[in-house]
Amino acid sequence: MDITRPWSLFREITFTFHQAEGLVSILRRLKQSPDQEVRLLLLGLDNAGKTTLLKQLAGEDISHITPTQGFNIKSVQSDGFRLNVWDIGGQRKIRPYWRNYFENTDVLIYVIDSSDGKRFEETSLELTELLEEEELVGVPLLIFANKQDLVTAMPASELAESLNLHTIRDRMWQVQACSAVTVEGLQDGMTWVCRNIKFRKR
Repeated sequence: MDITRPWSLFREITFTFHQAEGLVSILRRLKQSPDQEVRLLLLGLDNAGKTTLLKQLAGEDISHITPTQGFNIKSVQSDGFRLNVWDIGGQRKIRPYWRNYFENTDVLIYVIDSSDGKRFEETSLELTELLEEEELVGVPLLIFANKQDLVTAMPASELAESLNLHTIRDRMWQVQACSAVTVEGLQDGMTWVCRNIKFRKR
């Protein structure tokens, strides 16, 4: 799969309501015009738990998760809107291609493995670069502090302080503690997404 040409592959995507009904049920409250498209970009380092998180939101089996070499997408048309969630691989060699997916992003969702303190500096640098991208200026940011089910996980409040998130002034942002395995915190995070999508769509 050529990750440098995402839109050329869009026609290959099958729109299946049942595959994404978990996420759609959360987003039903969005009162948008017919065929209004919502684009969520899901980024983070490799092994942060992005694909597991996406599959949980879509109500899919998470027993067999493999590293994302290109991208995953869940798309659905329901209740007068089209929801596209793009999950892009987080390996170092893939990150330069992230910018190919920035255009028309409504909300940026950044997933962090809050149990892996050795990579906090790396993930902080990647996030800082993302927030400096012209195409993402002003885009609301949701950070999922993932893997809170592990005893080594840093609390979300401490993670926010470690990442100096209090210095962000150009957008709405939120840090949400979660576990992609137990689904704790996922709905709270998506509720925040809903509120901020509506804010940008007004």
